[in-house]
Order: sequence, then C-alpha cells, then structure tokens
Amino acid sequence: MPLRRSEALLEALRMVAPGTPLRDGIDRILQANKGALIVVGDGPEVLAVCSGGFLLDAEFTPQRLSELAKMDGALILAADCSRVARGNVHLVPDPNIPTSETGTRHRTAERVARQIDVPVISVSEAMSVVSIYRGDMKYSLEPIPRVLAKANQALQTLERYKDRLDAVSGSLSALEVEDLVTVRDAVTVLQRAEMVRRISDEIEGYIVELGSEGRLVLLQLEELMGGVEDDRRLVIRDYIQEERSWKLDHAMEKLGALSTEEELLDLKAVAAVLHLTGDTSELDASLQPRGYRLLSKIPRLPEGIVDNIVARFGTLQKILRATVDDLDEVEGVGEVRARAIKDGLSRLAETSILDRYS
Repeated sequence: MPLRRSEALLEALRMVAPGTPLRDGIDRILQANKGALIVVGDGPEVLAVCSGGFLLDAEFTPQRLSELAKMDGALILAADCSRVARGNVHLVPDPNIPTSETGTRHRTAERVARQIDVPVISVSEAMSVVSIYRGDMKYSLEPIPRVLAKANQALQTLERYKDRLDAVSGSLSALEVEDLVTVRDAVTVLQRAEMVRRISDEIEGYIVELGSEGRLVLLQLEELMGGVEDDRRLVIRDYIQEERSWKLDHAMEKLGALSTEEELLDLKAVAAVLHLTGDTSELDASLQPRGYRLLSKIPRLPEGIVDNIVARFGTLQKILRATVDDLDEVEGVGEVRARAIKDGLSRLAETSILDRYS
C-alpha cells in the first residue's frame, strides 16, 4: 500500500485536479508542447526569491496561463489561483538547499518548495510530465485512466476487506451477547477496521487527484465505508480502560499510528497500544463489553441516552438482564423508550446468535 499523502500535498493536488481552471491551463500548456514553472502563492516570502519579470496582477484564465507560459521565466499565481501576479520571473532559491533533480526547472522547483511552504508546479516540455512539489514531497501526475484503474483496484480490495470486517464484527456481537468475548475477538475487529480505514484513505487520495472524474469512485467509497468509523470508535469505547492521561482519542490515535507492515498485523501489538481492560498480554483472556456498540444499533436512541444507560449498569450483560422498569429508571429513558430498548436488544441478540450459528 502506498504511503499516505500529507494534507499539504492533497491540498496541492486539489488545485490541479481535473475540472479546475488551473488544470485546464496546465493541459493547454501540455497540448502546446510547452513547459512551465508555476508558484502558487504571492506572499512576501515568495517575492523574496523572485528576480526580474513583469508585474501583471491579471485575472487568471486557463488561456492566459498557457499564453504566459511561452515566456521563459516562472509564473507567480495568487494563493487561491484567482489571479496571475507576475510573469517571466527568475526564481533564486537558496543554492545550498539539497535537491535530487537534474533538470534546471525541476531543481529550481524543488528548492523553492523546500525553502517556502507553497505548492510549486513544474511542467516538463520534453517529457510532458507535471510534477508538484510541496515541502520535501514530490508527486508526478499520472494519466486519468491509470489513476481510475488504481482507484477501482483499491475499491475491489476494500470490498473484500469490508466483507471480512462485517464477518468478524457480527461474530463479536454474538460473543458479546453470550458473554464469551476474548481480547483476540475485540482486537481482530479493530485490526480489520483500521485496515479498511487505511485503504479508504488511499482511495480518497485518488479521488482528490481525479477531481471531477472521481464522482463514481466517491459514491462507491461512501457506500462501502458507511458506519465503519463509528464501529471502530464504539468497539474501542466498549473495551478501553480510560484513565486521566488515556482517553478514547489517544487510543484511536495510537491505532492509526501503527505501522502497516508489522505492528498492525500483530494482534498482541495492537492490544498493547489500546490499553484495553483486563490482561491484554494474553489474547484468550476474557473481556466484558460496556454495551455502547450494541446499544447504538437500536434505532432512534440518542448517544446521550446510551451514555446514561452504560453509566447506570456498567456492562452489556447487566443491560441485557435489566427489566423494563430498570431501564425506565435511567435518566432520559421513560417507559416507552425502555420497552423499545428491551425489544431492540432482544432482536439484536437473537439475530446475532442466529447469524453466528447458521
């Protein structure tokens, strides 16, 4: 799986995605077999590395960009790409900044991006390649059909992982009802959910790069990811051992920081960073859920009421054994909602066990 792109690079990719005026201008430059060096940003730090050129301050249009690119120097755009600030500019970045590029245009682009936190776009005249530099990162735009193929392949992988996640999540529900949950069961669901989330992040990067061409990919991704993030959060909340210096957000952050190649595939490593209740060094140790996840599956049950129920009873087993009168005593529940909760939990318990043993 590719490294996840930073938010700064994704922001730059949004600027040059298909359907944007800047991308239209870049495509015109490529069609004319020309090259260009474009800096997106006209603040004082950018002007400090500019020498010569012409002050334009003209409204940006794709046609103007392609015409101005016929000059040898760099083009300076406003930060929102609404205006062309300067043209035919000679960029003079610090020559001591290291660069891995060999061509003059690309070396300048990389040094400017490393010296100043702005997107720098290099359009290669010889190879018709568009490269985006932001900080220490470089990304070369690929043809749209190739990006679409990668996105569709990632969607197929996501669908397989999501099916597996649904299976282990359903199994966890049945085990919770039967009070047979172990550390292995809970951690396996979290491991699968994190894998699904990471594939989703990769696809979101493709969607940003595809721009207006990625609408169908976005719809498929939203359908596949419905409820995944909520389930991940609720599973952690069911089993985490919260302390003053260790809360739900800390556990989710630690889970997201695990390396894909080694730590995430090791159930013991996943369990160790989450601070779950019980003995996490033994994967077959028993766990007791608090009930957040199953209660959230009951329709029209507000999160605040779920919190009150869990605070009152403490564990899912006590909630399952509670009578309508017991539930009615919880703040904010009432008799009608108490019956709905009791009936809803009974249906969920029956369905989960039937699915597990069918």
